[in-house]
Amino acid sequence: MDDLPTRIHRYLVAVLLLVMCIELVAVLYEGLWMHAFLILGIIAVSLVPLLLRRQYQIYIPAEFQILAVIFVFASLFLGEIHSYYERIWWWDMALHASSGLLMGIFGFLLVYLLNKNERAPIDMTPGFVALFAFLFALAVGTLWEIFEFAMDSLFGLNMQKPMLGDPSGLTDTMWDLILDAIGALLISVLGWWYMAKRQQSFIDLWIRKFIDRNPKLFRRYQ
Repeated sequence: MDDLPTRIHRYLVAVLLLVMCIELVAVLYEGLWMHAFLILGIIAVSLVPLLLRRQYQIYIPAEFQILAVIFVFASLFLGEIHSYYERIWWWDMALHASSGLLMGIFGFLLVYLLNKNERAPIDMTPGFVALFAFLFALAVGTLWEIFEFAMDSLFGLNMQKPMLGDPSGLTDTMWDLILDAIGALLISVLGWWYMAKRQQSFIDLWIRKFIDRNPKLFRRYQ
């Protein structure tokens, strides 16, 4: 029987998919093709964990999936399609700080799992794991800023959200990266502290769940 986070994730995805499908019909009727493309992209991203589970038997912790789905929905569906970035002044800052946290968690999980995998004969210190998580989150944030610049340049969009007095969007880009760094630094320091002090954190719980659900990847933990 599925645990509580898995059930919450299933119901959450079902509700959000229903909302986005209704929205997709509306934007197609109005001829808003870019919005339709974004909605289809959000739907595809939301279904990736299900594809990984069914096709490759890779289980991603439901807690992380919940955070990822909420973030994608808030940033792209509410932020871009429903203009929350313009309507709520702090929306962009909150989302970028959250993305730093989320990508920091993902980077931490990635290198932590690699460090525990018997197929990778390496032993990384807590400081290196935290540094990798921090740099990983910054790298993802930088790639996103490049994507925003490319979309604005090629399709005339307004993803960079130029600020007053800076039509180039440079100020917005730099603040986005600063907020990404703050979020990534917070989760990296927290992860380092838990590893160095050998205390259990939510990351450890997610790792244990990932290992238990993916025994083929971590044989020595069976």
